[in-house]
Amino acid sequence: MGTNSQFQTEKMDRKDKAGSVELNDLSEAVKGLHASEAVAKISGLFKGRRVFTTSLGLEDQVITDMIFSQDLPVEVITLDTGRLFPETYTTLNETIKKYGKTIKLFFPGYEDVEKMVSEKGPFSFYYSVENRIECCHIRKTIPLTRALEGADLWIAGIRADQSPGRQTMQPLEYDTSRKIYKYYPLFHWTLEEVRNYIKDRHIPYNPLHDKGFISIGCQPCTRAVAPGEDFRSGRWWWEEGSKKECGIHLKG
Repeated sequence: MGTNSQFQTEKMDRKDKAGSVELNDLSEAVKGLHASEAVAKISGLFKGRRVFTTSLGLEDQVITDMIFSQDLPVEVITLDTGRLFPETYTTLNETIKKYGKTIKLFFPGYEDVEKMVSEKGPFSFYYSVENRIECCHIRKTIPLTRALEGADLWIAGIRADQSPGRQTMQPLEYDTSRKIYKYYPLFHWTLEEVRNYIKDRHIPYNPLHDKGFISIGCQPCTRAVAPGEDFRSGRWWWEEGSKKECGIHLKG
């Protein structure tokens, strides 16, 4: 019981984020628009913080270009887990140089990292799924929660064909646990479209993508994949039958 009152509360929360705009109205507002137009349109419909989280992968570089080139009122942030590839840091540096804009970094809490590594060692994530999830939680999920605090709109670079789990998502969603709208402007794009956009716009990108790395995360947890292999098979490859997600995009 009490479901109706809970629904009304969540509905008011959603309306408070985007004035009187509801989920269906937002979807209709961006329907048929090119991704760059859609990002500009939807960011203009929100009155509070608008945040784009980038991992500096191909899709995220495309969205970063759309935001920075249009000077949109969207904060671009990235999570520095402390275990990234040198090439990822180079991509970050080149992106800042190209656009002359701020990309805000969020780091994990040093006390949590010190405790985990001291007690379990620097490679505890190889020993069990639980350890890996703990590491992702400390290095990614907790910093992300800080980054999204007070935000009304969360933009991310998810595409539908990246994994079976992501095909069940929608381009525009409302995360009930975080109480935030999530928008994926490249949801229906193909990898070829992403690569062509980057080439045409001369956007810096991680050179590891040219070496078989498709989904690039932390260095110890990412490897190149062979042509035709599953998109996420290069992430946490030692795990059998586990979900190839760190948890930050799982539905609440």
